[in-house]
Amino acid sequence: MDTQKNTSHKNPAFARYAWVVLVFNLLVILVGTVVRATGSGAGCGQHWPTCKGEIIPVAPSLHTIIEFTHRAVSALDGLLVLALVVGAFLLYPRGHYIRRAAPVVLVLTIVEALLGAVLVKRGYVEKDASVGRAVAMSVHLCTTFFLLASLTLTAWYASGKARVRLFAQGSVSGALGLAFLAMLVLGVSGAITALGDTLFPARSHEEVMRLAAAANAPFLLKLRVWHPYIAGSVGLYLILIAGLVAHLRPSSESRRWAGALGWLFLAEILVGLTNVWFRAPVAMQVIHLMFADLIWVTLTLLAFSASVDGVVHVEDIIFSAGKDIPEPQPVAQATALPAWRNYLNLTKPRVISLLLFTTLTAAFVAARGWPGLGLFLVLFVGGYCSAGAANAFNMVIDRDIDAKMTRTAKRPTVTATIPADKALAFALCMGIASFVTLWLGANLLTAMLSLSGLVFYVVVYTLLLKRRTVQNIVIGGAAGCFPPLVGWAAVTGDLKGALAWYLFAIIFVWTPAHFWALALLIKDQYAAVGVPMLPAVVGDKKTVTQIILYAVITVGVSLMPVAQGLAGWLYAIPAVALGAMLVQQSWKLRRGADRLSALKAYKYSMLYLALLFLALAVDARFGQS
Repeated sequence: MDTQKNTSHKNPAFARYAWVVLVFNLLVILVGTVVRATGSGAGCGQHWPTCKGEIIPVAPSLHTIIEFTHRAVSALDGLLVLALVVGAFLLYPRGHYIRRAAPVVLVLTIVEALLGAVLVKRGYVEKDASVGRAVAMSVHLCTTFFLLASLTLTAWYASGKARVRLFAQGSVSGALGLAFLAMLVLGVSGAITALGDTLFPARSHEEVMRLAAAANAPFLLKLRVWHPYIAGSVGLYLILIAGLVAHLRPSSESRRWAGALGWLFLAEILVGLTNVWFRAPVAMQVIHLMFADLIWVTLTLLAFSASVDGVVHVEDIIFSAGKDIPEPQPVAQATALPAWRNYLNLTKPRVISLLLFTTLTAAFVAARGWPGLGLFLVLFVGGYCSAGAANAFNMVIDRDIDAKMTRTAKRPTVTATIPADKALAFALCMGIASFVTLWLGANLLTAMLSLSGLVFYVVVYTLLLKRRTVQNIVIGGAAGCFPPLVGWAAVTGDLKGALAWYLFAIIFVWTPAHFWALALLIKDQYAAVGVPMLPAVVGDKKTVTQIILYAVITVGVSLMPVAQGLAGWLYAIPAVALGAMLVQQSWKLRRGADRLSALKAYKYSMLYLALLFLALAVDARFGQS
């Protein structure tokens, strides 16, 4: 059946009904949350489908009322779903895709009911902290998510939307599939955490951490410690995918749902923090789950909007000779470079070297010496993969302007020696490899911090700021500040040391002066492609003034560890000398920002940062601070 047949049969009244059924299912889920959070799961005993052997309980307790209410709304939901399926077959012609989606809703609704019966019959609704209950709850939650997705697809087709082809989107399909998998993992960890909150209430988050650290702590308590990091990591990935999908599948709907996904997850994080602060009251648990379900539905709608027939595949467009060709073109003939070398070039190894150096020296500072060969290698491999993934994503996104700039026109994604879709797949694999390496080799906080830097660079800098504001590098440059935090967290397991944040701050204030020196060299190219880098917008003179200002600020921030007693003279002397030369090199640009002067300032800024971090590592090992 073609798309025209699928979209030509619309029934607005039935479409509204389909969306109402979806909303009602969300209500059923929230009532179920109240049952679990209040410990009312055994309100009807181990009887199912009756309640304590009665169809309608007589003189019920509060717990019985709560549990019976959940069963009543679930029964009503079953009737609504049955009517949805019947309507789909009566109102839409044979071959319409809604006839495939609606029966799945009915099957999953029945499965949900049976899983609920298992939970009741096996006594997994009382004070049970067994692995069996956690597994049963996890399966129940995953089924709920699949039910919401099938309901959303049914409502989508009822609204006359185009056919969805989730598995025909190249690497975007893989990226979205991983997003759904990540949400399932997060949902399971959240369900287990909520169960732990109910079964093992604590007076504070600190008490939870203390109890979880005990050798004989129940597994539910141990998993509660991981949940915030899992939530943060999944949220970062969803923000990354939302940005990429909105760019690679441009449409009003994909942009709408991508934006909604980002804002919803930020709200979810705030709700989660509030939940921890107030020790998980019932109302906050309900709100927390409500946002989780809304995020799942929004992710589903984003995937559908990015997978419909006729959507533009930006990665299939070839950008060359200063113009874009809206039809896929044959891949260019392979260059003399071997394939592996082209993929290596995707990672921008020369750019990565300084990021890796700040990561590794920060680990030396945190360990006050050699952090160990194993951790050193983990940081090297994980850090390289993360930075390489960020650079590869950047090359996929910026192909249109890269093709028009002399400095970037020979990148593999521009010459098509590596097609953009393969470059995207490579970037995703590198990002996954980085996260897994840092998690298993160091800790989950380290992996999350590395992912934070990647997402900040790709979404905040490349997608949101680079082409919109002259302050792009000032704000977006924060992406380069994460490597020292990664190195520090890998050694200590936390970010409590003030010195870690001074390392972050040094790179943050150093970045504008460093990058604007480079921008002076290629300001005409930036102007030609419409990227508002400072020299292309305000001219050389004002840019040089800003470079000097940031150089002075960098020197001031670099001496703060000395003023705070966190570093000694082995760092202080080089910091003063290096800083003086940084200001001097910047000041020379006032005489004229010619190519040679700008190049010297740019190269020295890299040497400055490397030597500064090296001096701090030496001081941490041999100094008296």
